[in-house]
Amino acid sequence: MASMAAAAAAAVGVLLPFPFYHALWTRPQRWVDLCGRGADPCRRMAQVSHVLKALQLLALASVASFSWPPPLYCPVLLAVGQVYQLLGESGTYYGVRFGKKIPWVTEFPFGYIKDPQYVGSMLSLVALLCWVPFQYVLLWCLGYVFMMWLERKEDPATRAKPLS
Repeated sequence: MASMAAAAAAAVGVLLPFPFYHALWTRPQRWVDLCGRGADPCRRMAQVSHVLKALQLLALASVASFSWPPPLYCPVLLAVGQVYQLLGESGTYYGVRFGKKIPWVTEFPFGYIKDPQYVGSMLSLVALLCWVPFQYVLLWCLGYVFMMWLERKEDPATRAKPLS
């Protein structure tokens, strides 16, 4: 019974950030208001997201079985999956939803692959299959697929108005 509880806790840990992302995408003005004047909502989102990401990784570590060296595909997929530096913090953490003017990135993989940030993250997760059971990687990937579906249409009328 304890192993089932541990598996359930790991699954919850993997899914932990997605309600937060959903709330911020669908109600950006509430987040901007909560952050308050003078605070950068993207920076605050990044801070909360980093804590949630650490909890996700701890959840994966709790069900992982590590061996060294990993298969060659692991470091390759991990490296290929990292595209955040091209977007910057405001581009990664919903800056456009929070009313910021974000320049459109056209460098590869943007402009060539739909949702490269999520595709890259999923490639990084696939790299972890050498250590982490499939069902947890799949669950995390499904969270990203849900966010891709949610973000497929962005209505400018629902963007937050920056606090002055």
